[in-house]
Amino acid sequence: MPQSMKVCIGGTFDRLHKGHTYLIDKALQTAGEQGFVFIGITKGEMINKKKSVRSFEQRKQTILDYLREKTSIPVEIKPITDKYGPSIEGEFDAIVVSPETVKTAEEINNKRRKLGKKPLKIIKIPFILAENGAPISSSRIKNNEINADGKLIR
Repeated sequence: MPQSMKVCIGGTFDRLHKGHTYLIDKALQTAGEQGFVFIGITKGEMINKKKSVRSFEQRKQTILDYLREKTSIPVEIKPITDKYGPSIEGEFDAIVVSPETVKTAEEINNKRRKLGKKPLKIIKIPFILAENGAPISSSRIKNNEINADGKLIR
């Protein structure tokens, strides 16, 4: 893998959990020491369907707090208002996705090809599972089923 890559990821990042941090860590690792990571955080219509999602600023601050001790490479965090963010037109080399967003990454590459841009390398990470074998998710944390590390609460 090249020493430096421009990598993008996106998500709601509500109730930062082990799955989110694995995604972020994989993006940092893929970018390399001289790389760059773009983190798109959903905002507006994208989250209106979801219940009680924390504000963009709160979610951004949680990620910044996590990154503070993690890396010295440049990371840009911006709001995204659709499922693609800047990934179609942006100068990126790779995208890191979970099983639930791999189709979106494939759509991004199709759109990039139509624009004459090189497709992104798609790096798919697995779901991070809770103690009971089901994926860790913000909604399960909000419902007090599990904590951010996937430990069962009930």
